Amino acid sequence: MARAAPILAVSKPSPLPLIAPSSRPRAGSLHLHRRRLLPLSPSSSCSTSTSASSSSSSPVLLRDDELDHQEEPPPASEADSRPRRIALFVEPSPFAYVSGYKNRFQNFIKYLREMGDEVIVITTHEGVPDEFHGAKLIGSWSFPCPWYQKVPLSLALSPRIIGEVARFKPDIIHASSPGIMVFGALIIAKLLCVPLVMSYHTHVPIYIPRYTFSWLVKPMWLVIKFLHRAADLTLVPSVAIGRDLQAARVTAANKIRLWNKGVDSESFHPRFRSQEMRSRLTNGEPDKPLIIYVGRLGVEKSLDFHKRVMDRLPGSRIAFIGDGPFRPELEEMFSGMPAVFTGTLQGEELSQAYASGDVFVMPSESETLGFVVLEAMSSGVPVVAARAGGIPDIIPEDQEGKTSFLYIPGDVDDCVGKVELLLSCEELRETMGKAARKEMEKFGWKAATRKIRNEQYTAAIWFWRKKRSQLLRPLQWVFRRLFRPAPAPAPAITNQS
Repeated sequence: MARAAPILAVSKPSPLPLIAPSSRPRAGSLHLHRRRLLPLSPSSSCSTSTSASSSSSSPVLLRDDELDHQEEPPPASEADSRPRRIALFVEPSPFAYVSGYKNRFQNFIKYLREMGDEVIVITTHEGVPDEFHGAKLIGSWSFPCPWYQKVPLSLALSPRIIGEVARFKPDIIHASSPGIMVFGALIIAKLLCVPLVMSYHTHVPIYIPRYTFSWLVKPMWLVIKFLHRAADLTLVPSVAIGRDLQAARVTAANKIRLWNKGVDSESFHPRFRSQEMRSRLTNGEPDKPLIIYVGRLGVEKSLDFHKRVMDRLPGSRIAFIGDGPFRPELEEMFSGMPAVFTGTLQGEELSQAYASGDVFVMPSESETLGFVVLEAMSSGVPVVAARAGGIPDIIPEDQEGKTSFLYIPGDVDDCVGKVELLLSCEELRETMGKAARKEMEKFGWKAATRKIRNEQYTAAIWFWRKKRSQLLRPLQWVFRRLFRPAPAPAPAITNQS
């Protein structure tokens, strides 16, 4: 078989070494396959045949019997960039709930629409507008998560939702995972015989021991495996999370693909630095060194680590921008210390808060990617973050010490030493901030969206067709045996003598 395009794994992968977690991906493109991570060129492309509803338009469409002999989708064709009808199931809502993937999905929808796709979004019902960049939004009745009241959940399986999706006639269904709504998306995809993509955004097995009981971790992995093995493709936000899913054998390794990172480099920009905001974040002492943290205030973020850091930096100030269930405990922990809690900020206020800090400290060890780290660096603020989760994808080994710093998770000495270095040397802080900004300018949401719609969705459709052909093969065999045409009678032989 001919070698597939570089975005896809090949049936006999070359013996490339396993990429270390901190290795730098080329243009953000990595593909996970057979317990290896294969680096890909920026220009690589992936393609598949199109869905059944429009299969005649694709020059690379294969017959079902040909699918059985091909491990990966064929090379790309221009037909793969044609408009599609896409149904997104997103929980919780990227319009009402402040979360790490809010910007990802909002920009994803925006650019899908710009590229000509028809989009509907099924999400939790509270605070959902009627439309977003021309995409129809459908709110599904939701209820609060028992362990995290501010997270709304919804099954999205009412007759109204099923009818809306059926009338839309999607070419592909894409659901955020894990959650409750992903089960509804799975059932609807199977009822309508539509390819299904799942994108994994929250590493729940890590959070479970902090919110509930450790014995639930194993059942949670079983649920994740059930969901993602039923999907045609799994998207992950970072190489580290892809490794975890691959190690847990969640699904076939060649069905795990990277959703490239992106950041809104116009909204998060050094030009938003504000003396007024800095005065607010330092409680009226703008000349003091300022450490900032932006994000949800949850116990899983290891925010108590900030207390240990601040105990070693008595002349500094810290500002927590965000809200969450851990806020009351955190405020009590920092009682009497130079700490400011702003609550949730949005729009230009949030942009100003990012740009007005000196150093962003990120202690979380459970980030699937870490959008706040991207946004801080885009704002020209150097980051000191735990070397864990998806953050080394943002600050790879060859950029460490140039754009930002990583520290050994839980090591206060390592973290404080790097924070002190930045706070004490304004020249280093400015140089690193400018380098961080320049690096973040490379990552745009439009390119990330184009890669998903042209390459990953096409691959999902190809895998779906292959699975369907394998399921139908026994019926086809029976049909051929039952309705085999009778052999033609042999021609009569006459004696001409």
